[in-house]
Amino acid sequence: MKARYLLRFDDICPTVNWRVWDEVETILCEQQIRPILAVVPDNQDDALRVSAPDKQFWVRVREWKKRGWTIGMHGWQHEFVTRDQGILKVNRCSEFAGLSRAEQQYKLARACEIFAREELACNLFIAPAHSFDATTLQVLAELGFRYISDGFFPVPIVDRFRIMWVPQQLWSYRWRPFGVWTICFHINSWTEADIAAFKDHTLRYRGAISRFETVVEQSPVRRQTVSDVIAGRVYRSATQLGALGKAKFWRLIAPSPGKGSRSTRERTAAKGPGGSTLGSVNTTERVPTQNS
Repeated sequence: MKARYLLRFDDICPTVNWRVWDEVETILCEQQIRPILAVVPDNQDDALRVSAPDKQFWVRVREWKKRGWTIGMHGWQHEFVTRDQGILKVNRCSEFAGLSRAEQQYKLARACEIFAREELACNLFIAPAHSFDATTLQVLAELGFRYISDGFFPVPIVDRFRIMWVPQQLWSYRWRPFGVWTICFHINSWTEADIAAFKDHTLRYRGAISRFETVVEQSPVRRQTVSDVIAGRVYRSATQLGALGKAKFWRLIAPSPGKGSRSTRERTAAKGPGGSTLGSVNTTERVPTQNS
């Protein structure tokens, strides 16, 4: 099976960077791509308040869903209250991992109530900071969630709670020979150069970009194995080491203060595993040609 890609946009809330998002949305519509949108039910994270709130936000979310775009529940309030890395051990902060069952039930139930109020059925969960634990999974299963967009596996797997993990392993376009690869984008700090690069790379990869529902429908019910766990850990470690080396490289070649601005690639870096920096849209690798 040749590689298939899914595009995911995180931190979608009433105060997202609408100037950037409107341009990105136009690109997605022009190329007839149905992305995954990680929608924050009740944003309380000041870091995500980068523009004036759109009073028609939930109207827009319902319109996206009518287009066939996948809406995922991105936590509850996007507030990090613990330093627990959770199952994936990506970031040292979490909205859920490490909390009691009662606390997690309360948060997730409130998030579900908001989605229900806005007439948005949702069975896909996307954890802020990629951090959640076994208690989170158990509560999600009880609330009827069937899917998670996360994990470093090469293909979707089903865990002991009967939740399918559709893996999310990339933060920029990268060629892969096979498997399912979700690219996670954070657009709030994008420049016009980033938008142009995103458009160019998306057009080049278009033949291999699929949609969440198609991947789920075509993926066999495959139980998680020890090999999956090991492969995921190896991939995560390799990604973190690669990002660390890249960050050190850019620090070495960056101009001294007062002698010029940072390079575009460094300035437009996006957060990846463990908070490391990965080029937001840059790629120099071969482009796949498989149709979605």
